[in-house]
Amino acid sequence: MSRITYRDSQYRLVGDLPALGSKAPDFSLVTLELRYVSIDHWLHKRKILNIFVSVDLDVCAKSVVAFDRYSAGHDDIAMLMISVDLPFAHARFRKEHDLQRVVQLSAIRHAGFGENFGIQIAEGPLKGFFARAVVVIDENNSVVYTQLVEDVTEEPDYASAFRSLAIDIED
Repeated sequence: MSRITYRDSQYRLVGDLPALGSKAPDFSLVTLELRYVSIDHWLHKRKILNIFVSVDLDVCAKSVVAFDRYSAGHDDIAMLMISVDLPFAHARFRKEHDLQRVVQLSAIRHAGFGENFGIQIAEGPLKGFFARAVVVIDENNSVVYTQLVEDVTEEPDYASAFRSLAIDIED
């Protein structure tokens, strides 16, 4: 069982990140248009899942904007931004930051997403939210990279996530 740090305290997570080489867990998440999508919606595409607490936390917001910027010129990659924020909050954020490429998804109706990906915070002030993590999935839905950001206030390692897909970015 993994742990994360938030405000100098450690908190347990439910489960573990998917193992490298394993098939990614399926999911049913809600789009900004209030439609359900599963991982198969992006079958035969490589996927970067940026999983985070909330678009209303500065570091989470920064990561969504960064992934949108880094995804320029990489239309073959589905950039999925996932939190428990309502689709309306995601839509507001998208408009405020003029996001062009990322797909924002809400896990409000998928009770098992956090457990299946090992990022559900089990205790403390963020209980029920997701820890910050990046999961990279290839076109066959195999997990090729994972990162649990151990301190919720830090950004993920963007360069390593893209490098797992043989793409170099300037960080």
